[in-house]
Amino acid sequence: MFVLAGIGACFASAPGTSLSASRPGLQYNGGKGLPSPAGVGAALTETYMRELTTKNWRVTRLAVIWPGIIALLALVSLGLPGCTPAEPLQIGFLGGLSGRVADLGIGGRNGAILAVEMRNQRGGINGRQVELIVDDDQQDAEVARQAVARLLARKVELIIGPMTSAMALAVLPQVNAAGVPLISPTVTTNVLTGLDDQFFRVVSPTAAHAPKSAEYHFRQHGLRRVVLVYDLRNRAYSESWAGDFRSAFEARGGLIVAAIGFDSSTTFSTLASGVLTHRPDGVVVIANSMDTALLIQQLRMRDATVRIATSEWAATERLVELGGRAVEGVVVAQYVDRESSEPAYLQFHRAYRERFAQEPGFPGLTAFDATNVALDALASKSAGQTLKESILAHGKFAGAQTPIVFDANGDTQRDTYLWVIRNGEFKSLH
Repeated sequence: MFVLAGIGACFASAPGTSLSASRPGLQYNGGKGLPSPAGVGAALTETYMRELTTKNWRVTRLAVIWPGIIALLALVSLGLPGCTPAEPLQIGFLGGLSGRVADLGIGGRNGAILAVEMRNQRGGINGRQVELIVDDDQQDAEVARQAVARLLARKVELIIGPMTSAMALAVLPQVNAAGVPLISPTVTTNVLTGLDDQFFRVVSPTAAHAPKSAEYHFRQHGLRRVVLVYDLRNRAYSESWAGDFRSAFEARGGLIVAAIGFDSSTTFSTLASGVLTHRPDGVVVIANSMDTALLIQQLRMRDATVRIATSEWAATERLVELGGRAVEGVVVAQYVDRESSEPAYLQFHRAYRERFAQEPGFPGLTAFDATNVALDALASKSAGQTLKESILAHGKFAGAQTPIVFDANGDTQRDTYLWVIRNGEFKSLH
C-alpha cells in the first residue's frame, strides 16, 4: 500500500502555472512541473520513517523492508514514466517590443501571456501545458524574418502576431513555406485580404473601418478640407488606411488637400509647419502613438483650433500619457469598446489589470482573442488535420467582446469605435 501510494502521488501531481524566462527571445514556460527525483525520494523516506516510529516496528523489520525502499528510490530517481510530464505545446509570439511601437507589441505580448496562463490553469490543451515563446521584431523587416526563423526552428505550432502590417508582409512567405499559421491581433492592410495563405487576423481590414471615420468627420465634425499625415515605415497599413479614408471622404464631398508621408528622418516641427501651410480644417494622423503625440504637440503650438483625429494605430494609453494637454479633444478610432459590459470582457479586463497593472487597450484585447483562437483550434484539431484546417472548420470563436468568425481566407469582421480624449481619458462617441 505504501509503494502504491507513493507512486500514485507522483502520477497525480497537478501542473501549475509558473513562468520562467530563457533565450532566444523570451520563453514563458507555463507549468510548474513535478518535484525533482531527489525531492520525491526525501518525501518518501520521511513518510516511511514516521510510520516506523508511530507503529514501533522492530529494527529487524526495517532491515527486511529497507532494501525494497532503496530499490523504489532508485526507480524514482531514474524517472517513472508516469512522473514525466507531457511535452508542452509551443506557440510563438512576434511583435515590436522595443522602439517606437513598443506599446503595441508589449500590450499584445501581455494579452497572449494572459490567455496562455488562463488556459494552463484549466489544465492546458488535452492534458498538455502551453509554452509561449516571445520574440521582438523591432519593427524591422530583416529582424522580423530572423525572429520567425528562430521560432520555426523551435517547432512552434503557430505564431501570434505580428502587430503591424509591414512586418506581416515581411514574414508571410516564411510561414507559408513552413505551413505554420500566423494569427495577427492587429494587422489590417488590404493587401492581405482574400488570400488563400497561412495568415489569419481577428480585426477587419482598413476598407471595413476607415470609411466609418471619414463619415463621422464629414457629418459630425463638418470637416471639408483634410490633410492626411502617415508613417512611411508601416506604409502597408498607413497607405491602405489613408486610401480608404480618402475614397470615403471625397465620395461625400470632402477634399483631401494633401497626403504627407514621414519617416525617421523627418522632424515634427518641420512636418507640422508643412501640414498647416495647406490651411486644413482637419488633420488626420496615421501613425503610432508616440509619433502621433509628438506631432500633435507641434501642431497645437502653431494652431490651437485645427481639428485633429487619428487612426486606430495610435489608440493606446501612451497617446494620452505623451500627448498631455495637446491631445485634448482629439478623436481616436479604436478596436475596443472600453465601456463594454460583456461578462467575458469584464473578466478579461479585471484579470489583465491584476496581472500587469495597466489598461489592456486594443493590443491587449485583440492579442488575448487571437491567442484564444489559436488555443481553441489546437484543442479541437483532429488527427490528420492541419492547424489551418482546424481553424477554418471550427466556425465561431468566442471573443472577449464579440464572436470571431473567419471566412475561407482567414479574414474576419470587427467593429471600430470612435472616442474623444477629454480630461486625459477616452470618452465614447458611439
